[in-house]
Amino acid sequence: MMMYYGLLSGGTGRRLWPLSNETRPKQYLKLVNRETNSMERCSMLQRVWEQLTEAKIADYTVITAGESQAELIRSQVPGARIAAEPSRRDTFGAVLLSCAYIHSRMGAGRGDYAVLMPVDPYTEGAYFEAVKKLGDVVKRSGMEIGLLGAAPSYPATKYGYILPGERKDGYFKVQGFVEKPKADEAEKLVCKGALWNCGVFCVRIGDILDRGAAYGVPEDYEGLCRSYEKLPQISFDYEVLEKAEQLAVVEFQGFWKDLGTWEAMADQMSTDTVGRAVVSDTCRNTQIINELKAPVVAVGTRDLVIAAGPDGILVADKSEASKVKELTADFHMRPMFEERRWGTLETLDDTEAPQTSTLTRKIRIYDGMNSSYHYHENRDEIWTVLKGRAELLLEGNKISLSPGKAVCIRRNQRHAVKAFQDFEYIEIHVGTSVGNEDIHRITFEWDEIELTHIL
Repeated sequence: MMMYYGLLSGGTGRRLWPLSNETRPKQYLKLVNRETNSMERCSMLQRVWEQLTEAKIADYTVITAGESQAELIRSQVPGARIAAEPSRRDTFGAVLLSCAYIHSRMGAGRGDYAVLMPVDPYTEGAYFEAVKKLGDVVKRSGMEIGLLGAAPSYPATKYGYILPGERKDGYFKVQGFVEKPKADEAEKLVCKGALWNCGVFCVRIGDILDRGAAYGVPEDYEGLCRSYEKLPQISFDYEVLEKAEQLAVVEFQGFWKDLGTWEAMADQMSTDTVGRAVVSDTCRNTQIINELKAPVVAVGTRDLVIAAGPDGILVADKSEASKVKELTADFHMRPMFEERRWGTLETLDDTEAPQTSTLTRKIRIYDGMNSSYHYHENRDEIWTVLKGRAELLLEGNKISLSPGKAVCIRRNQRHAVKAFQDFEYIEIHVGTSVGNEDIHRITFEWDEIELTHIL
């Protein structure tokens, strides 16, 4: 029996608004502390990946996320395997796609096992040692699915609970589930030995592929991607867990926290401020996370989290911060800051008009990195170089770029740029369609770009 692992790294980006958005959900924000260095910040994904590496299971792991997040994943964990979702199909689709990738691309057999887990637990290395035991428990017990539950350290109302039944050799039979109970019920659950639901489950790969076949989709990864729209938008819990009769849970007795809210995120910070911020000595239990160039100052505040970024500003009582997702549900705007494998994009102005729209962005390309070779059908672009050196390939011409230079790229002109040192420029789009929606990519590989350019 072989064991494989899947990190479910999707998300819409609303839970840690305004710093997270659809292109940079919370698991990619560099706000958590590395396990090996409490003063060095990294993303949730990077921290978990380091822990998987330490547990010697990273080589058997695939990260499953939306196609729009693939570049960001490559920049944060170079070399990681990525199963890119063509569209959103909730957690059942993500689990099925993970198993199809593991089966097709990693050589797993239908009788092998896969552990699927969220990308955002704030925990310790022993957690992943417990994860590694799940496959053996499922095989030995004959259960359909194995789960991981954390022993509660307090009666939390923001977590779901697993009700353990009969104790067996190294696991409990699952008696039931309770979702986010009220305070009095949570206290009773803890007294009864209920476990926090970590959202981790171990499945037999063939069983999940069979469930996909019931919806008329193929079990190979490429075929499933082409047929992904056939799948229902349904969670793994509703599609699989609620229908399973034989479930086992392994208890983890260690530190575990779900960083799903600003309150939880702020509580694990090793400093009260990130970015240009000042918290006066009259403040109590207040943290500021500021991505803006303008400073943020707090005086005499209590129990607040203040988050400021290009997409907005949040000032919230920590006990109410979990409501930010529902309060921002109607905000529909272009992300003002995006990260890519090759650099970053910051929107400075976005103006829509009936005939012609404009978009102004500040773009940074890291030293040695390049954009894709692409073209735009519905807009022209004007570039003005601010910093660094780069080479632009533009329809048969090589153009050296340095500070102060400007260039105009007309619609349908194929182009790509490579930085020879950290490179920054202002890019103005003018046309009927601006932004990422009018990008027609040809290739990302610079060698291919140069060959295509020469030919």
